[in-house]
Amino acid sequence: MAFENFKVLTFDIVGTCIDFEKGVLDGVRKAGGDAARALTDDQIFGPYLKAREKFPGRASEVMRDVYLDVARALGLPEDDAAGDSFHSQFFDFPAFEDSAEALRRLRRHFRLVAMTNYDRVGFSANSNKLGNPFHDSVTADDAQYPKPDPRFFSYNLGRQSAFGFKQDEILHVAQSQYHDIGVARELGYKVCWIERRQGLKGFGGSPVPEMVTRPDFHFATLRQLADAVDAEKS
Repeated sequence: MAFENFKVLTFDIVGTCIDFEKGVLDGVRKAGGDAARALTDDQIFGPYLKAREKFPGRASEVMRDVYLDVARALGLPEDDAAGDSFHSQFFDFPAFEDSAEALRRLRRHFRLVAMTNYDRVGFSANSNKLGNPFHDSVTADDAQYPKPDPRFFSYNLGRQSAFGFKQDEILHVAQSQYHDIGVARELGYKVCWIERRQGLKGFGGSPVPEMVTRPDFHFATLRQLADAVDAEKS
């Protein structure tokens, strides 16, 4: 399969372009103090996933509640200052070091579309860190249904169709097997798995999928994807 078959790359943002796992871990350890710094990554991710499920609302608004729920589960500080600290950290979740440069290179060849479960406020903060490379974007505010709900993908397909693009011209690029790769494949999309946790055990800060879907393309980073595209088109 060749990249020349595609005109549009749709991107998951959080986990694929933005290192939300580092953001969550750093935020909990900063807000939770010494007790939190003694915890392993998985000890933090477990309660975080449960809290995010409990508070599924707009990410830019619920992260204080998410932290407080994590803190209660782990016996960490639950005061206002700790909650505010984690909420502020949310807006500082870092981009992966290769993301902005890779997206700039990919933009030379494709229409880039962000597809994120973050709300518009959260996405705007992330897009700025990435150099605002996207031609278009769909957030949870727009679609009203978060991934992996197929209606998110239907919303985006309708939007891209209005610009003249067909489903078979779209390659979906994502890290999460649970939120993106599995459902996109079931809906008939070609998929590119950016396995940011390659070499690590488990699924970290993402829910465990029922099964691991074999992708059409598979890379550890966005830089590797951009390198492959450049090599094909050179």
